[in-house]
Amino acid sequence: MIYDAYIAIITFMEQGGNVLWLIAALTFLMWTLIFERVWYFQSEHKDLVRSATQSWEDRSERRSWSADQIRDRLISDASDRITGSLPLIQTCVQLCPLLGLLGTVTGMISVFDAMATQGGNARSMAAGVSMATIPTMSGMIASISGLFGSTIVKRKVDFEIEIFQDHLTKDH
Repeated sequence: MIYDAYIAIITFMEQGGNVLWLIAALTFLMWTLIFERVWYFQSEHKDLVRSATQSWEDRSERRSWSADQIRDRLISDASDRITGSLPLIQTCVQLCPLLGLLGTVTGMISVFDAMATQGGNARSMAAGVSMATIPTMSGMIASISGLFGSTIVKRKVDFEIEIFQDHLTKDH
């Protein structure tokens, strides 16, 4: 059963060409980063908010210009930690369809090469068309799945930054 799945995956990857391996690696990286952000919110985020809030609450005065600058620095540092690898995740989402397009171009080159060398042999042209369509489909599917994951992470990041800003009150 596992062996059959392995053979099916390898066959699919060979039909799609070398670009399909790049799409698979990029998708793996993208989802690893998405899961890292989820793990961050489950484990480290509360400690970050607690320590930054405690640092702000330990100040005796919070209304001066310098206090505002310190508050802004705390918010900026926390926002960077909260955002983490989100820009890289979004870049991966955008790169997936581009790699699919690269696979399309390389597959079409195979089709044209087969037409030039074998005079339009249908079997060799079909392999090139397969090599052209599979990476396109795979890139789009990877991008859509990453878009789903990155949207959830982005909403969580925006919400947590807003909540964190509200934690650092200026009264006192």
